[in-house]
Amino acid sequence: MSEDTTPAPDSASRSALDRLADGVIAIAATALAGLVIVQGWQVFARYVINDSPSWTEPVTLLLLSIAMSLGAAAGVHTNRHFGFFLLQEHMRPALRRLVELLVPLVIIAIGAVIAWWGAVLLLDGLHIKAAGARLPQSINYLPLSLGGALMVLFALNRFVRVLRAAPAGEGL
Repeated sequence: MSEDTTPAPDSASRSALDRLADGVIAIAATALAGLVIVQGWQVFARYVINDSPSWTEPVTLLLLSIAMSLGAAAGVHTNRHFGFFLLQEHMRPALRRLVELLVPLVIIAIGAVIAWWGAVLLLDGLHIKAAGARLPQSINYLPLSLGGALMVLFALNRFVRVLRAAPAGEGL
């Protein structure tokens, strides 16, 4: 009976994070598609109409920031980020477990720094208007800050899962 109740919160938690990651991926993909449309309009307007719009550069930078930051966070959740996975497969079980615990901690630290300084830079430039668009100059740091916070959340979830998992082979 306790086996049925114990996994439920864990699987519900993962399910919520999976849905969050799916939403993040959808937003990043939409931003990437928007980036293509905005740049396509920029090229058309410049070379066909001979009237280059000024808003396309800041909007492109914002869309790129959204796609990059949220895509990186989703990569942490899906474990599709940079890593030495082949090397890790050939490690002894105790060392592999140590690495599996260490990697999320490094990602948490990096994500926290990105989230913090992204927020600081966002707030620092909110009063300055971007050239060419009616946006704050620092708006590009909003996705960076959100992406860093999501990296922390997703890596913390992975750390907890690895911590709860029974060590394979030898112990630490």
